[in-house]
Amino acid sequence: MAAIVLENVCKVYPGGVKAVDHVSLEIRDQEFVVLVGPSGCGKSTTLRMIAGLDEISSGNVYIDGRRVNDMEAKDRDIAMVFQNYALYPHMTAYENMAFGLKMRKYPKAQIDSRVREAAQILDITDEQLGRKPKALSGGQRQRIAVGRAIVRHPKAFLFDEPLSNLDARMRVEMRAELSKLRLRLRATTIYVTHDQVEAMTMGDRIVVMKDGTVQQVDDPLGLYDRPRNQFVAGFIGSPPMNFFRGAIERRSAGWWFVEHRIGLEAGFAVRLPDSIWNKLEAYVDRPVVFGSRPEDVSARPWADDGSDSAAWARVEVVEPMGAETYVHLNTGLHSFIARVPPQDRPTIGQQLGIVFDMRKCHFFDAATEMTIA
Repeated sequence: MAAIVLENVCKVYPGGVKAVDHVSLEIRDQEFVVLVGPSGCGKSTTLRMIAGLDEISSGNVYIDGRRVNDMEAKDRDIAMVFQNYALYPHMTAYENMAFGLKMRKYPKAQIDSRVREAAQILDITDEQLGRKPKALSGGQRQRIAVGRAIVRHPKAFLFDEPLSNLDARMRVEMRAELSKLRLRLRATTIYVTHDQVEAMTMGDRIVVMKDGTVQQVDDPLGLYDRPRNQFVAGFIGSPPMNFFRGAIERRSAGWWFVEHRIGLEAGFAVRLPDSIWNKLEAYVDRPVVFGSRPEDVSARPWADDGSDSAAWARVEVVEPMGAETYVHLNTGLHSFIARVPPQDRPTIGQQLGIVFDMRKCHFFDAATEMTIA
């Protein structure tokens, strides 16, 4: 296996369209790194440049310490698994898995040994090996595509949204299978997805991308608890973080965040904990964004308990999810979501008292969207 290093890598298409903008990353040997972001953020283009399928406009890519910018894809000793499986329809599953080794003139006995070994790892039966792709389910086809990559014993594996064509249940099952596989192979792996749940559950580290640039690189909990900016905070987490625009103001007994929108009167106000006030002092009377995750919002029939972090909100939508319930609320100025226990079933139109857990709150500069507290 090998480390992969990207050094100020750019991809510019004709007409000046910049798909990837000075991306620098280091993927350590045997590390599983996930590139995640919305469609068009440059993650798949980045992966294809590592694979050698797209030409690099500028910058450098190193695999196992060797610069590979001018090296053909077939010579980079990497294996790629595609979104659409890319299986040959006229070949059996066995022949698809063996094809790459045959092209490299491996002995028949070694080819058979590697195919059988990969099939055992992936729970592919002899019956399935004898079928053609059209006779296999989506999950079975994906296993064959992964097996075709495994038999090569490459320096690194590249996965380009491999689960996006599967149904919800199969995605969950294959996600678990791929997680077990990476622990067994201990292979250097780069995995591209737009699904932040996949990213959070699979990656050693996650690279969040937007508009061709890297927004943050961290382990899953680091991204969740310490987002670098408002985009990362809103992208990582399901349901996403709630955001409220407002300002920091001096009121009785301390400093407060006051909800408002341009041209509208002030809404709710919550008192700032002393632990973060020193980070917000420079933002007094300046626009800021207050962030709170749905699980850090309590919604219940109003009872004035003297809380400094309480507000009113109207119930707009209730989504029972079994183990929990998502309640969509509106303060009159902002819509947001609370995650509440399943036994809590508010009714549409009901006015609820909202309490924010200020120990877990986030604040962002309204102009730059960077985290300030």
